[in-house]
Amino acid sequence: MLKSLRRKFVVIIMTIVGIALLSVLGSSYVSSWQTQHDLITEALEHKLGGEALIMPPQDDSAQEKLRPIHQNRANVLTLVIDLDPNGIVLSSNNVPIFVDSSTLSSMLVDILAANTDSAWDDSNHIAWMRRQYESDAWRVVIADTSTVDVSLQSLAVRDVCIFAVAMGVMLVLSMRLSTWALRPVKTAWEQQRRFIADASHELKTPLAVIIANTQILKSDEGIPEESMRWVNSTADESEHMKNLVEELLELARTDETTAGARGVMHTEHIDFSSMVENACLEFDAIAFERGNTIEESIDEDVFVEGDREWLTRLCKILVDNACKYSYVGCPIHVSLRKEQRRCVLSVNNQGNVIDEQDLPHVFDRFYRTDKARSRNEQTGGFGLGLAIAQGICTSHAGTIAVTSTEADGTTFTATLPLAKS
Repeated sequence: MLKSLRRKFVVIIMTIVGIALLSVLGSSYVSSWQTQHDLITEALEHKLGGEALIMPPQDDSAQEKLRPIHQNRANVLTLVIDLDPNGIVLSSNNVPIFVDSSTLSSMLVDILAANTDSAWDDSNHIAWMRRQYESDAWRVVIADTSTVDVSLQSLAVRDVCIFAVAMGVMLVLSMRLSTWALRPVKTAWEQQRRFIADASHELKTPLAVIIANTQILKSDEGIPEESMRWVNSTADESEHMKNLVEELLELARTDETTAGARGVMHTEHIDFSSMVENACLEFDAIAFERGNTIEESIDEDVFVEGDREWLTRLCKILVDNACKYSYVGCPIHVSLRKEQRRCVLSVNNQGNVIDEQDLPHVFDRFYRTDKARSRNEQTGGFGLGLAIAQGICTSHAGTIAVTSTEADGTTFTATLPLAKS
């Protein structure tokens, strides 16, 4: 539980910080991009103004004015070109750009054929605008955006580095903060576990005395029949109390294992297939008395690493639970199958459907969904069996879940890792 709380604490902090950091860096990048975009657009619009120069076509020597030279990256360069209706260059402002003459000629053809009067060409690092005059002449303004593109790319790389470093630092800090913040919870949790274990141990001795005394009284023929009724009642309740103490001790052991305590669980290589078969065989007579049958579908050679006593208890809890709450005459289905590196134990019965609002609480301690699952003379129990089953699965790095519908009945599914071969 503490590990889960710590993970949630870290995830919440990282999510909040990540969203805030992304918002700041993202808004900064968008603002820079918008500013550069507006400056280039403004420069293009400014150069696009004025009257077109209607001049005869220039000779080849005039085309030399368009020859490419290295750009001055200190400023954004704009090239203004006037063309006649046929696309022949009439004049230009002779500003050097970074593309060669052949590429420029291809650009001009594409620009005149475009369906829009402005566009950004990221592949060639240019932005352009065009305007057609009443004389059908064209003016095309091309801006060199390479400096802006490099600047924005550097800004993006810097933002990514800042985000990665900041998230790494925050991960370390959040893990330390989670340890500090959950220290009171850890203390309370350990005190609770210690109290349950100590109280259960302390109760065992007086309970043993009470049970022994009631057994002596029950064998005393001198006790009147009216008084014997109270003796029998005391004996029954003491047995119930003994079972409760044993289940509380079992819960305390699983809690200690889940919390990382060593030496509580005795791990060994177990044939889980045989264990499930034995549990079904043990409860076959009980199911028969209730008018039910147990149908098995168990894969062979399913081996797990775990505590034999606990895993036996897990199988018995699930099968016993199905027998108790199954409708008379309905079969109980028990299946064990391999799924990649895990094994899946499923126990299904047709009985009272568990309400959807009760499903998340089925594994809570002392939780009872309805009268059909309350402790009575037929079913007994204190609402701890499924909590113990969950503790056993968790201590074995597994999971347990439940589904309940009118059509499919109630199914408890325990998933455990397979033993390493």
